[in-house]
Amino acid sequence: MAEKHALCPEGELQKRKEVVHCVTLHEIDVINSRTQGFLALFTGDTGEIRAEVREQIDTKVAEWREEGKAEIVPGVLFIDEVHMLDIECFSFLNRALENDMAPILVVATNRGITNIRGTNYKSPHGIPIDLLDRLLIISTQPYSEDEIRKILDIRSQEEDVEMSDDAKVLLTKIGVEASLRYAIHLITAASLACQKRKGKVVEMEDISRVYQLFLDVKRSTQYLMEYQNQYMFNEVPTREGGDEDDATAVHS
Repeated sequence: MAEKHALCPEGELQKRKEVVHCVTLHEIDVINSRTQGFLALFTGDTGEIRAEVREQIDTKVAEWREEGKAEIVPGVLFIDEVHMLDIECFSFLNRALENDMAPILVVATNRGITNIRGTNYKSPHGIPIDLLDRLLIISTQPYSEDEIRKILDIRSQEEDVEMSDDAKVLLTKIGVEASLRYAIHLITAASLACQKRKGKVVEMEDISRVYQLFLDVKRSTQYLMEYQNQYMFNEVPTREGGDEDDATAVHS
């Protein structure tokens, strides 16, 4: 069988390597707004970024995306207690959400029909109707008893608290009747009570002990209603009798 020899190619060997850089728009703004360039990210002195720089960067990034050189991955902006924002902040969010590179907005609130901060107008959740119409509202349901039990188990493991099964049943019952947050707070308190009696496992007696020492919202409210007469400023005091000068002094 005849062998055919091929000539070895000459010249430099060229390789094409694709490099992907993950940067945020803010980092690109900082790099282009400071004389230090890339080192400006490490100095911490970002300062104020001019609107002209932002517009140039947005235009350049849009070109890169059209050419396939860049891909925009939207971030997530989470705002808790969103009802604390005023009408000007809501107006800014409305305008910002119209941008093509706007992040995914997630807001949370526990308010019902209440005033929009900075105005006298009432709105659901304290959010203007025009912004509320842009949102997808997620309805929440109270935790079931099994879910509360699982959450308390996870919380106990995170806090390195070993608890007996009977104590977990009692703590779950407290979480159902009072609140989940109150039951979570009792884990640490019950662990300290267990250490006080030199025990290693939290028992029912430790849960009962801290339940008697620390009140939940319902029991605290009931206590205040029963003994409200013994607290200061319970009612506006009225003054009977006295001369005209005394009455003038009181109302002046």
